[in-house]
Amino acid sequence: AHGNSAAHLEQHDFLKGAPHRKHPGVTNLKTVRLPEQLQVAAQSVLKNVKSLSEKAHKLSNFLWSRKRATETSQLREKGVLLEKKFLEQERDIHTEARIRKRVLSELRRTTYHRTPLRYDEDLGLVYMAARLAGGYAAVLRALNEIKKRDPVFVPYSLLDFGSGLGTGTWASHTLWGDSLKEYVCVDSSGDMNTLAEQLLRGGNDVDNPVIKQVYFRQFLPVSPKVQFDLVIAAFSLSELATLDERLNVIFTLWRKTNSYLVLVENGTKDGHQILMEARDTILKREDDVKHDLRRPSIFAPCTHELPCPKLIKQHVVPCNFSQFYYPLPLLKSQERQQEKLSYLIISRSDEEKPQKTERWYMARLISQVRRRPRHVQCQLCCANGELKQLAVTARCHGKDMYRCARSSDWGDLLPVQIGRRKIKHL
Repeated sequence: AHGNSAAHLEQHDFLKGAPHRKHPGVTNLKTVRLPEQLQVAAQSVLKNVKSLSEKAHKLSNFLWSRKRATETSQLREKGVLLEKKFLEQERDIHTEARIRKRVLSELRRTTYHRTPLRYDEDLGLVYMAARLAGGYAAVLRALNEIKKRDPVFVPYSLLDFGSGLGTGTWASHTLWGDSLKEYVCVDSSGDMNTLAEQLLRGGNDVDNPVIKQVYFRQFLPVSPKVQFDLVIAAFSLSELATLDERLNVIFTLWRKTNSYLVLVENGTKDGHQILMEARDTILKREDDVKHDLRRPSIFAPCTHELPCPKLIKQHVVPCNFSQFYYPLPLLKSQERQQEKLSYLIISRSDEEKPQKTERWYMARLISQVRRRPRHVQCQLCCANGELKQLAVTARCHGKDMYRCARSSDWGDLLPVQIGRRKIKHL
C-alpha cells in the first residue's frame, strides 16, 4: 500500500500544477485552421481554376493509395520463386524459354507499377486545393509536440526538404515565428517553388512576403558543415522512387540536423514503413558521425528504440495518428476533415545535458481512447517496446492518473508506470 501511495504522490507531482486536461503528455491540437493570410492567398491563387474540387478529390485518393515502387532485389526473388514453381509444374527439359516468358508476364501482371508525378504548375494548383490544409495540419501536429515537450527549444534556422507549397515554413512560423530567422525550402520542382512564393506574397506579385527570409532551392545545400536547428521532410520521402534514394536523403537530412529532424508521411502502411526505414537507418549508422558526435535519440512518437511492435505483428497495421482540420473553403460544405498521418521526430541528444524530466512518459496512446463508466480503455505503446491494453481506474491507478487518462486522446502520452498485474496483452 505504501508503494502505491508513493506512486500516486509522484503522479500528482507530474502534473506540475497543470489541470488534468492539460497534463504534460497532451500533445494533440484542437481542429486546425490555416493561418488567415495563407488561406486568403490560396483562395486568390485558385479562384479561376476550373473543375477544381473533382480534380483535387482524385489526386487525394491517388496519393493516399500510392505505394513504394518494388525494389529490383524483390523482383529478382519473386522471379526465382515463380521459376521454381513453374518448373515443378512442367518438369519438361525443353520448356526453359517458355517458363522464362511465363515468369516475366506473371511479374508484369502482379507487380505494382508506380507512376511518378511531375509537379508542374497545373498539378501544383490541384495539389494546393487537395493537400494544403491537410498537409499544414499534419506538420503542425508533429511540430507542436516539440513546442509542448521542449519549451526551451528556440530554433533560428529551418530546412524543409520537398517543401512543396511551403506548409513546413508556415507551420514552423506559427509556432516559432519570433525566433526563426532563416527558412530554406528545397523542392526539385521550380513550379512548386514559384507557387509557394506566391502564397507567401498573399497570392499577388507584390514583393512583400508575409514571412521574411525564405529562400528557395532546387537542390539540398551541399556543405555537411551547414546545419539547421529544425529539419522537416513532409510527404517527401514517399516521392522518392527507390530505397537507395530514400536512404541517401535520410543520411543527408540527419547530417544537416542540429536539434530536431521531423519526418511526416501519410498514415498508410507504406507511409509508416518508410518512416521505420528512416528510424532504423539513423539509429544503426552511428559510425557516420564525422561532423557531429551527438547521438540520435527518438523523440516521438515511439517511446523506445526497440523494433516497432506494430511491424512485428502478423497483420501489420500502420502506426498512425489523427488530426482534425478545416479545409480550404472552395466548396459550400465546410465540415471539418480528418488527416491521418504517421510521423517520426529524432533529436540530437547531448549526453552532458541532464535528460528532460520525463520519468512518467512511458506510453503513447495508439488508438481512440474509450471512456467507460469508472474506467478508461487505452491501447498503449510502452517504453519496453510492447503494445498493451490497459483499463485505467481510479482505484488501481490513483485519481490523478485516471483523470489524466480520461482527458487524453489518440496520440497523447500517458504518465503511466505499469504494474504487470494490471495489463492485458493486445
